[in-house]
Order: sequence, then C-alpha cells, then structure tokens
Amino acid sequence: MKNLGNMLKQAQQMQTRMQEMQAKLEASEVEGGSGGGMVKVLLSGKGDLRRLTIDPSLMDDREVLEDLIVAAHADAKQKVETMMAEEMQKATAGLNIPGGLGGLKLPF
Repeated sequence: MKNLGNMLKQAQQMQTRMQEMQAKLEASEVEGGSGGGMVKVLLSGKGDLRRLTIDPSLMDDREVLEDLIVAAHADAKQKVETMMAEEMQKATAGLNIPGGLGGLKLPF
C-alpha cells in the first residue's frame, strides 16, 4: 500500500509540474529566421504564430519569399520543440516514473 501512496504523490507532483511547464511555455516566445534574417517568425512556446517580419526587398520575388517563410517557420518550430523537450525533462526530474516517458508527446 505504501507504493500506491508514493505513486499517487508522484502523480500529483507530475501534474503540478506539468501545469507550471505549460504556463511557462505559453508565456515564452521563440524566433526563427531564414534568408540571413530577412524573414523572421515569432512563435509562442506552444507553437502559435505571433508575428511574421519580412524584409521589404523580398516583396518582388514571391517564390523566394514563400520558401523563406516556410524555412523560418520550420526553424522556429524546431526551437519550440527543443524548448518543450527541455522543459519536460525539468518537469519530470527526480520523479521515478516506471518505464520513463517512453516518447510521450505533449498535447500541443
């Protein structure tokens, strides 16, 4: 019965840490860029687009601009995923979770 009590305590700790992590991610912002900074994308820590900045010199070449926007978004998204993984590691530090997280994906 002692193990069950410990598991419940760990589950409560994990829930609290996950809520804190989600709040921190929501308040965070990550910038990605492409074209040497000519296109910049700002995403929230949850991956929501907050801002897109385009150098005016790119307005004449639509295809290049489209490619740079996609690349800047991919750069920012990769940074958000890295930040999420780091925060998840911090949130679960010290918890004895049977089987680890096993590739757990966040719901956002």
